[in-house]
Amino acid sequence: GVAKNSQGHLFVFSRTGRTATVKGSAASMLFEFDQNLKFVKQWGPNNYAAGFAHTVRVDKEDNVWMTDEGANMIVKFRPDATVALTLGRKEEPLDWLERFIEEKDKIETKNPVMRPWVFNRPTDVTWSTDGSIFVSDGYNNSRVAKFDKNGNWVKALGERGSAPDQFNTPHGITSDNAGNIYVADRGNRRIQVYDSDLNRKAIFSNVRAPWAVCVTPPNARGEQFLYSADASGKIYKLSLDGRLLGWFGTTGKKVGQFYWVHQMHCVSENELYTGEAQNWRVQHIILKPAK
Repeated sequence: GVAKNSQGHLFVFSRTGRTATVKGSAASMLFEFDQNLKFVKQWGPNNYAAGFAHTVRVDKEDNVWMTDEGANMIVKFRPDATVALTLGRKEEPLDWLERFIEEKDKIETKNPVMRPWVFNRPTDVTWSTDGSIFVSDGYNNSRVAKFDKNGNWVKALGERGSAPDQFNTPHGITSDNAGNIYVADRGNRRIQVYDSDLNRKAIFSNVRAPWAVCVTPPNARGEQFLYSADASGKIYKLSLDGRLLGWFGTTGKKVGQFYWVHQMHCVSENELYTGEAQNWRVQHIILKPAK
């Protein structure tokens, strides 16, 4: 995961290869770098939710949110790096024993019963204009979960499938200044768009399989744009009504090429940061107008 705050500090949420107390972990570490890319500190070292990193986001108040797929948790850090809120909970060994021995179930059940408050491999988080929290949840639950600004459960939308309002690996989520929510429905090769009450507004099917999405801040004309990245090295630029405005990128390991862009941060209409899972790196991209 990759994100920036209002001071220009860069946050990188990485799978480090260290051990953690979740199944199949490659323990998560959240790093901060200053505007000159000098290392500042690690956030929440050895915290309970650090198991298998997925994304990091920074909200308008500079709170830093980490989404950990392995721990099934989202942690909100205040700007001073203290914990303000947690959503979800980690599977405990006792839970697994109860399900396997007493209920004859397995934790690896492909389509488990979805429960309020509990995630199953969540992928990303965003917010609407009133501070409501939206979580793409995720690899197994195939839904979008909504919480109020205080972390109280409101509702969820979706189940596994390919019909409208169904999802197949919702892998990312972002929002615009009007409070619209954009869900990267990766397995269905589309982006589904909702208002802040989770009423569907549109479906964009012109970006291949979206792995990562971000919306730019408004430019001088008040316009915002949606960027979407796929696994093949392409990054697409769209208007907020879904018109494809262009794309760039190829698969590879050279500078300017991409391999599994797992998250993007939109600095402006023509400036992006990408976090690449296969290339183990962050790239800073500045787009120049065509001559």
